[in-house]
Amino acid sequence: MPAPISMTSLRNIPLSYASCSIGCKPSHTLAQKLAAISSAGYVAIELSFPDIKQYAEQKLNKPVQSDNFPELTAAAEDIGRLCKQMSLDIMMLQPFANFEGWPKGSVERENAFTRARAWMQMMEACGTDLLQVGSTDVIEDRISTNRDDIVRDLRDLADMLAAHNFRIAYENWCWSTHAPTWRAVWDIVNAVDRPNIGLCLDTFQTAGSEWADPRSSDGFLQGVSKAELETQWKESMDALSKTIPGTKIYLLQISDAYKPPTPFEDKVKGGLRPRGQWSHDFRPMPYDGGYLPIEDVTRAVLKTGFRGYFSMEIFDNGPDGKGKDYELGEFAKKTMESMQRLLKNVAETS
Repeated sequence: MPAPISMTSLRNIPLSYASCSIGCKPSHTLAQKLAAISSAGYVAIELSFPDIKQYAEQKLNKPVQSDNFPELTAAAEDIGRLCKQMSLDIMMLQPFANFEGWPKGSVERENAFTRARAWMQMMEACGTDLLQVGSTDVIEDRISTNRDDIVRDLRDLADMLAAHNFRIAYENWCWSTHAPTWRAVWDIVNAVDRPNIGLCLDTFQTAGSEWADPRSSDGFLQGVSKAELETQWKESMDALSKTIPGTKIYLLQISDAYKPPTPFEDKVKGGLRPRGQWSHDFRPMPYDGGYLPIEDVTRAVLKTGFRGYFSMEIFDNGPDGKGKDYELGEFAKKTMESMQRLLKNVAETS
């Protein structure tokens, strides 16, 4: 029986913010975002690749290609210095996607590992030891969903990273074709069996894969009654709390979701499946119009003994997904208030 979640134990949880999930205008610079995040009381960021690219383009005053790794690595080094000036650690580099499952000997697999080596250089440059890998969304027919292939590639990547004392945080994306749930990514991480691979869990991804569905009229998972859904959900969260060692969770990302005003069509749009589209635009901070049982996920994760990073990662384009205007500093402070409210609400004792 795990000990009750005490508020005392939650006060020491380090709080982070994903750099890609603040800013509603192209004119918002990374420096402005970092200043707002730091002023709100966060101690770290997840540094996103799009922010590195944008920073490089603004600094050099020219377009920078996604594979121009020398210029991107120089930008990452600058960002590392900027974060230090603002008393922010770079907790993780993200999102490293579409890596695992390419056919052995293929050009795509070779390119994936070339990209991995380049991202390791960026990690070194900016000063982080953690790489987020998202479970691949297989729209490309050539990418394998075979568990053995996935495990092989992640094991190879973990060994590459271990040579630099780097780690992998593997995340279930709820639209992934091979690992949309916490159980699926935990099974894979277990099979990879390396000390430097753990989990990036996420309140949205967890609830969004097995409790909610943007394609249904009521926003809930299709094919089961509400009573069955609640039973299944409770059993899943109980299993999470008892199955995963807290030491194998590297961070918990925090966000909620709006119920779409009209159900999403069940088709790929803009390269994204329905849950991917939902994730892209309909993810507010806690207690700001969402409907997912994010407190259930948070409690389950804390019952594992995990007391590591909580990281705000929200993509809030409003309840209609059409965009939202806000002032950076005020918005960042509001997210911190919602984070503190979440911590208070999941505590079981003082």
